[in-house]
Amino acid sequence: MIKRTLKQTFTLLNVDHVKLDSKWNYKNVISPYFRIYYIDAGAGEIWDASTKITLEPGFLYIIPSFTLCNLVCPHYLSQHFVQFFEESSDGISLFENNRSIFKVKAMEIDILNFARLLEINPGRGINGSDNPKVYEKNTFYKAYQDLNNRQSMSTFTETHGILLQLVSRFLTQDAFKYNDAQQVPAKILNAISHIQLNLHRDLSVTALAKRANLHTDYFSRLFHQHTGERPVKYIQEKRIERAQYLMVTTQMTFAEIATQTGFENVFYFSRIFKQITGMSPGNYKKQMDIVGF
Repeated sequence: MIKRTLKQTFTLLNVDHVKLDSKWNYKNVISPYFRIYYIDAGAGEIWDASTKITLEPGFLYIIPSFTLCNLVCPHYLSQHFVQFFEESSDGISLFENNRSIFKVKAMEIDILNFARLLEINPGRGINGSDNPKVYEKNTFYKAYQDLNNRQSMSTFTETHGILLQLVSRFLTQDAFKYNDAQQVPAKILNAISHIQLNLHRDLSVTALAKRANLHTDYFSRLFHQHTGERPVKYIQEKRIERAQYLMVTTQMTFAEIATQTGFENVFYFSRIFKQITGMSPGNYKKQMDIVGF
């Protein structure tokens, strides 16, 4: 008997139906949570690093967490949206290899699911504003946690079930790349999980290889074969991704963030941050303020 389990769970942040205009125009948006849109009228655009996607009625769109994008509404857009956090038992995102925007034709069940989400989660909009400057603050993340904790078990479970259904619409074989656990060696999966859960600790390649009981060179080749990246680069990218999350959701100083993400000091943190994102932590923070974070 084949047993398959889903390691990811999703918790609601916001859900609402909004009517947008040309003020909905934000560049270089990167969020630590997922967004799913259902468009029922009007038009808009989303750009990621490589593709411009038209927002049009009758379609669903997903923006995975930490996916850099631009949001544009030329004139008018009627949009159902849901924003939610992903948690994973091994620290690995379901969209680990799919940090891009997906678009699928909406079905009747999708429309009903959005209606049901709104019905059982009243008052979970973005405090009357579509500007991230208003709601991308730590106080609102704490507020959402309190709201979820106050949900009945029935509502919490149904909400999670609907989020799973909506996410499943984007997991098509032709668009979604999934690393089957049976194809990736257990030692590499274990190393990936260990990295994700211990970003604040020393994560040398030698120590990871020793932990996997493999020669360092062989471990590096095997890791690259199944992740597409060398261990050092992978670790650095995950540390900077975590740093971006902390910049959005906390008021930590750069020195505190450096410590939390496993960097020896803030200077080394700043160098790697710029190397990966193309800008210094300070300029990144300023940019987030300018574009609404």
